[in-house]
Amino acid sequence: MNRDEKTLILFKPDCVRKNLSGVILQRLLGEGFRLRGMKMMQLDDAILREHYAHIIDLVIDDKPLFPTLSAFMQTSPVVALVLSGPGVITRVRSILGPTNSMKADKGTIRGDFGTNSMLNICHASDSPESAEAEIKRFFKPEEIFDNVD
Repeated sequence: MNRDEKTLILFKPDCVRKNLSGVILQRLLGEGFRLRGMKMMQLDDAILREHYAHIIDLVIDDKPLFPTLSAFMQTSPVVALVLSGPGVITRVRSILGPTNSMKADKGTIRGDFGTNSMLNICHASDSPESAEAEIKRFFKPEEIFDNVD
């Protein structure tokens, strides 16, 4: 937990549309994390297929999940950011709460602002390996600033 690491966070369309990006960023930075990169971007099918490759064939209630998820993720721009700090991956996921906002405790970001499993305000990397791959997917090396302290 003391090892400095990086994570990717996406403020999803529900976060952006509710104008919560500043509130969520303030909560995360208030935990002592360092901002290493941030940008607003419109996602397309190509990046979403890569990002959600692990669930591309997932079917829930006899319906494929990916088309609905992809359509939602394209309803507005997202805010992508890279945070760093000791144990940032685990700590951010704890601050967010469970993926399903309906199961998230009040006081967590999803418990306070989320609606369900899709409208859950943020995506956050779940492991050092996924963080590394996701950061490379959404940021060019020159868009990450490790020298800001």
